[in-house]
Amino acid sequence: MRVLGIDPGLRLTGYGCILNAMSRPEVVEAGVIRLITSPTEKRSISDRLVELDADFRALLDRVSPEIVAVEGLFAHYKHPATAIAMAHARGVLLLAIRQRGVRLMELKPLEVKRSVTGHGHAKKEQMQLAVQTIFRLAEPPTPHDVADALAIALAAGRRAASAHALASP
Repeated sequence: MRVLGIDPGLRLTGYGCILNAMSRPEVVEAGVIRLITSPTEKRSISDRLVELDADFRALLDRVSPEIVAVEGLFAHYKHPATAIAMAHARGVLLLAIRQRGVRLMELKPLEVKRSVTGHGHAKKEQMQLAVQTIFRLAEPPTPHDVADALAIALAAGRRAASAHALASP
């Protein structure tokens, strides 16, 4: 099963497309959609959303996933604006997924971390190392948005495979 994981953002949107979430998972393609190229770049949110939409639709065409898993919305009390920015990006992504008719899964960060590391409060570095180990990569995926996206894809693929196994006679 081909699963595309997405870690949405308005600066970087991480993505990771995988195969075989349950047995010897492998990376098909992974990277970031870079919407801001430098810390001083000033682009409007609407311009970034237009670019995200075009780049994401091209990604869907290129990797042809059976499932797209997107990180669920969460808010940290110290950074409320992050949730708002992420919601803008998620809206564009969810619309494109629905318009393509691809199966959508939304996963909370705690579920993803628990699925990949065994506990729900893993740090970014722990996630990167776990993803490196699981996918037998030479180095931890960077930036962390890529590791997060691969972890989202893996957790979604595992959940889908388990649900399929339970439903089969």
